[in-house]
Amino acid sequence: MTTHPTENALYINGEWRTGDHTVTNINPSDISEIIGEYAQGNAEHVQEAIAAARQAQPLWERTPMERKQAILQAIGDEMIARCDELGRLLSREEGKPFAEGRGEIYRAGQFFHYFAAEVLRQMGDLADSVRAGVKVEVTREAVGVVAIISPWNFPTATAVWKIAPALAFGNSVIWKPANLTPASAVAMTEIIHRHGLPPGTFNLVLGSGSSVGDALINSPDIDAVSFTGSVPTGRKVAAATAPNFVRCQLEMGSKNALVIANDADLEIAIQATIAGSFSGAGQKCTASSRLLVMDSIYDEYVELLTERMKGLKVGHALEDGVFMGPVVDDKQLAANLQWIDRAKALGATLAHGGERLDMPHEGYYMAPTLFVDTQNDWDINQEEVFAPLACVIRIEDDIEEAIALTNATRFGLTGGIITQSLRNSALFKEQVQAGCTMVNLATAGTDYHVPFGGRKSSSFGPREQGQYAKEFYTVVKTSYQRAY
Repeated sequence: MTTHPTENALYINGEWRTGDHTVTNINPSDISEIIGEYAQGNAEHVQEAIAAARQAQPLWERTPMERKQAILQAIGDEMIARCDELGRLLSREEGKPFAEGRGEIYRAGQFFHYFAAEVLRQMGDLADSVRAGVKVEVTREAVGVVAIISPWNFPTATAVWKIAPALAFGNSVIWKPANLTPASAVAMTEIIHRHGLPPGTFNLVLGSGSSVGDALINSPDIDAVSFTGSVPTGRKVAAATAPNFVRCQLEMGSKNALVIANDADLEIAIQATIAGSFSGAGQKCTASSRLLVMDSIYDEYVELLTERMKGLKVGHALEDGVFMGPVVDDKQLAANLQWIDRAKALGATLAHGGERLDMPHEGYYMAPTLFVDTQNDWDINQEEVFAPLACVIRIEDDIEEAIALTNATRFGLTGGIITQSLRNSALFKEQVQAGCTMVNLATAGTDYHVPFGGRKSSSFGPREQGQYAKEFYTVVKTSYQRAY
């Protein structure tokens, strides 16, 4: 249902525009397939988008709430209705298996549905003043023009859990998606375009971080920036927005641990490990790349996990039965293979995988990889690798040590434990320094109606998702009135 050539892939003030040049979008499952050539914007396009967004925002904020609700609901309806088509497109350009790509589109539609309902649930507070005859109202208003900078690993879902609340609370949006996944961004923008937002309320500017991204984060005419990406870039966003007093929300990396306690149901442990460490080729900020396994079940767990990994099918993202597709591009693959060499140099034992795979279609394939006999303080267990690579760390049969090692990282997004002990789970949930904790579940996988975010270097600013999203996308106003 594409309505324009991909060379006209910028969307500013309700119109499709050309850019300076184009970038080639390649299928990582089959690098001979070119998905399209996509326009690249520059700082001037950003300024045009900001001007359009600033002019449109007051009109959108004053749009009657039932009209806003209907627009967001309709966007969600179309995304869900087209989840097969758009899921294939997403899988072609990002590399995740079709089931995951389809699921991501469906979930993005649910985000729009949730925040469509939130439009009708915006309530204020009424209070008596400490002064006789004075009433106090506390209300929320849109923050204004919001810049959204989203990553490639969840090109639709992560963007939507920012875009949907921004629009629901009356803001205008300028979206800079990752350059590796432009097709999904254009497809979603086409859907938004069809459903009646005032021109300028939503804008798409594809382009590089050094051009489009820098122009957005350094602009004094932006009111808020929501960013998901790496820690170094997050620090850059924070430094750029601070002088202009622009609020920022940062979701960055992590190095999540999954603890396998000595009383764990090992079948649940293996399922949680496979899902958390290797689905999506490990390219998730919530992936469990540190596996802290208690001594008395260590050998059995490693044997079972290694055997299960042998049956994981790697292949083209659109091929039936594929568990894991390729990684996203050649740079990511090269970095992953360097980490494998690093683990070997540190003295880790390779239990499974560790190599690039040859397939009928040339692509960026590697085997799901497991190292054992590793130490928590090694850099491979401290830095986010973003690969289908997990390291097993042997620990004592002691919940306190498990919690201490889970916390022994500069990150704190998710943490999980597999246990049948109420005491273990209670202590873990209470003492682990992470924004999300999981018990008998994979560390990857969160819901859209509850808050998402981390601690330490994983996150900065208010939480995303659910009703907590209003803390970032709105400002509070306190109004006093003498009644008599």
